[in-house]
Amino acid sequence: MSLSSRDKKNIWHPYTQHRLFPDSIGIVKSKGSYVFDEQGKKYIDALSSWWTCIHGHSHPYIAQKVSAQLKKLAHVIFAGFTHEPAVQLAERLLEKLPKNQKRIFFSDDGSTAVEVALKMSFQYWHNKGESKPKVIAFRNAYHGDTFGAMSVSERGAFSKPFESNLFDVIFVEPPVKGKEQQSVENFKFQISSFKSQVAAFIFEPIVQGVAGMVIHEAEALSEMIRICRENQIFTIADEVFTGFGRTGKFFASDYLSEKADMMCLSKGLTGGAMAMGVTSCTEEIFNGFLSEDRMKTFFHGHSFTANPVACAASLASMDLMERKDTWKNIKRIEKRHQQFMKQVSSLKSQVSSKIGDIRLLGVMLAIELKTSDKTSYFNSIRDKAAKFFLDKGILLRPLGNVIYIVPPYCISDKDLNYIYDSIIEFIESL
Repeated sequence: MSLSSRDKKNIWHPYTQHRLFPDSIGIVKSKGSYVFDEQGKKYIDALSSWWTCIHGHSHPYIAQKVSAQLKKLAHVIFAGFTHEPAVQLAERLLEKLPKNQKRIFFSDDGSTAVEVALKMSFQYWHNKGESKPKVIAFRNAYHGDTFGAMSVSERGAFSKPFESNLFDVIFVEPPVKGKEQQSVENFKFQISSFKSQVAAFIFEPIVQGVAGMVIHEAEALSEMIRICRENQIFTIADEVFTGFGRTGKFFASDYLSEKADMMCLSKGLTGGAMAMGVTSCTEEIFNGFLSEDRMKTFFHGHSFTANPVACAASLASMDLMERKDTWKNIKRIEKRHQQFMKQVSSLKSQVSSKIGDIRLLGVMLAIELKTSDKTSYFNSIRDKAAKFFLDKGILLRPLGNVIYIVPPYCISDKDLNYIYDSIIEFIESL
């Protein structure tokens, strides 16, 4: 039996309606910007495999460091014990994070990194004898699939069955270009109305990924952080998608003049090699849990917290991030995206008329298509587009009617050109 057939009998896949899509493509190996299926077909991974493999697949340097760590220390309980990879990773992350970040808490993935930040926010005020049960978040946000992360994400199809189990959140419009002042004014109004009840404001800095690669204005977002600080409301920057060079800077928060009190990291953290999440915070937040009273302890942990092998993968990814070639490639991809944008804008009207908007930041390029359906994750064009690109040997997973590219930094100009040409071909086919 083929890998796909064996899978079909036993496995339940994420984000998959198995009645409509019963078959999964069996992937047997990967290298650089490619993955290969069991029939030998090659696919260009234009998504960095769910936004994780920023340096490409099966990177030999990361593999070498992971292998060496496995032979030395594979796991140890992280309550009451520590180890070199965790200490070194914390030190190196804090060197790159904004200067107000002073402590690193390890977890398992992006959702758990967000859960940690939310729980820190709520318990900090509880430890102080105050109750602040509310959080402010942006509309169309996505922060993960665990219950806290779902609560602060857009209420829709993903969370509908669990509505009654989610905590109360104040949703506000993000500061997109042209609506910055309106967004900030509404933000001020919500804080004046609920100030004493709000523990934290969580946001995806600069780019909302799942929302369709929606870009925010840095100055307005910085103003929102400043307003929160003035009103004793913690701020949480969810950098799970945007971190590690994706936006053209090490962190998207580097675009902001005001820095969040907490930051959540995952995905590119390990270069896609292992599962790991990180939540960083200020010394003030850490100190809010220091007490002779054991009940003020932060009772949160995971079996694989700060797993030494995952830390080794992260350290290897950090090494690669500090290479000049990595940043040259990031700039090269951004420049190629810019050239493609100009190409699209100069195309004949029957192509350009089908494009609603093009958004670009760093290695992220998003093209929003005009369709009869509204812009949404379930826009009918999604499945048609995904099949078209798979047939062309390109791994793309459109966000509804938004086709986007976030390639690994090692992708070649030749492969980028092939992706660009295929995008134009698809738009022409509509």
